[in-house]
Amino acid sequence: MRLILYSKPGCHLCEGLQEKLEQIQNLSFELEIRDITIREDWYQAYQYEVPVLYLSNRPSGTLREPLRGTPVPHLGRSQDGDWTHQDAEGTEEGVTEEPLPRPSPRATVQQLEQMLCKYISKNKKNNAE
Repeated sequence: MRLILYSKPGCHLCEGLQEKLEQIQNLSFELEIRDITIREDWYQAYQYEVPVLYLSNRPSGTLREPLRGTPVPHLGRSQDGDWTHQDAEGTEEGVTEEPLPRPSPRATVQQLEQMLCKYISKNKKNNAE
């Protein structure tokens, strides 16, 4: 499983959430940090919303581009409304991203882990059906 954190440099809320996510030990996931300042579409979408956290069904270790500093494939919406990664031609790869509720900045690492467990297990159940 992959978690995607839309963030921007100097955002103390983003940095705090990233630190807590990196402290989680009982869940297996990759954390991808997306700097919204490197892409205009991300900036327009999230400039007032960061930190924004998504759960992706992209298998671990399959990201084709580096995690930081360069753009990843474009985001688009599939017919059912889910976010999907698209290549430069707009072809869907079948990867969905589910937005997660914004955790409170006061949430502990344990509370954050519990919230993620709930959504990861729900996502696994939905993918199995």
